[in-house]
Amino acid sequence: MSKFWSPFVKELVPYVPGEQPKLTKLVKLNTNENPYGPSPKALAAMQVELSDNLRLYPDPNSDLLKQAVARYYGIDAGKVFLGNGSDEVLAHIFHALFQHDSPLLFPDISYSFYPVYCGLYGIKFDAVPLDEQFQIRAADYARPNGGIIFPNPNAPTGCVLALDAVEQILKASPDSVVVVDEAYVDFGGETAISLVDRYPNLLVTQTLSKSRSLAGLRVGLAVGHPDLIEALERVKNSFNSYPLDRLAIVGAAAAFDDREYFEKTCRWVIDSRNKVVAQLEGKGFEVLPSAANFIFARHPRHDAAGLAAKLREQGVIVRHFKQARIDQFLRISIGTAEQNQALIDGLGEL
Repeated sequence: MSKFWSPFVKELVPYVPGEQPKLTKLVKLNTNENPYGPSPKALAAMQVELSDNLRLYPDPNSDLLKQAVARYYGIDAGKVFLGNGSDEVLAHIFHALFQHDSPLLFPDISYSFYPVYCGLYGIKFDAVPLDEQFQIRAADYARPNGGIIFPNPNAPTGCVLALDAVEQILKASPDSVVVVDEAYVDFGGETAISLVDRYPNLLVTQTLSKSRSLAGLRVGLAVGHPDLIEALERVKNSFNSYPLDRLAIVGAAAAFDDREYFEKTCRWVIDSRNKVVAQLEGKGFEVLPSAANFIFARHPRHDAAGLAAKLREQGVIVRHFKQARIDQFLRISIGTAEQNQALIDGLGEL
């Protein structure tokens, strides 16, 4: 049926998400989902909204949620953009802000959706190599570009870039949009939202899928100068003017307002991560320093694909990437204490 496709579709290489197995007994440590459930207040808010009102369209501006985000970060609601998951927010960013003559810059080892969006929107890009320790070097981005984007903490490495280094990148490219993709920032990084008022070229994206345990709700956001937000709103309203449904708006707003539960579960994940790192290092693994809810590890004497296969035989799924430079690493999500122990037990004595 490909004769009916638009010509560019044949050239697209789509993003491949982590496996979502149908078997319930598997220990799933491959998609960086939060092992702890959403805020009880978020669930209660959605239960209340589950009513006859679902026959009505939601608020196209999602003002309730924009105000909750603004309260949380102490910013003006006019600096907040919302979308149906951060991937949709990123898609609008690529479409609205990165279609220029000069190439977009992002790390060579990074979120694999970035080159997919470049293919979708016909954007030229240069993949900037991480250093030998798999870190982003701010100085490498001080060159002509049509925009810059990088995750912080980076994915799949988990390594975090200090805020002063983020600021160095911003200062070096004052005429380009710099997007800091903070999907995992709440597990050990420092958000760049504090820099938005000083740098009109800065846009920060976040998701509620990770630290707020709402991956199934699909809510993402961006924070930046109103000029950048207006560009995103123009694209959104030319694409889907009702991206967030009624349940998503009230549930996400309640999750942002429940700071106590959010901070508690983040601490649990961080504590578990530290324990897993220590256990893996005790088995001889090299583990990159992580500020995310996952770790990136390799073993000097064991092939990563073989380890992933062995773990799967034990009912534990982790993520293995075949990309050059990282094909000997495993990305392992942090789970509950029981799931983490299943990982360690599955590795046995190596």
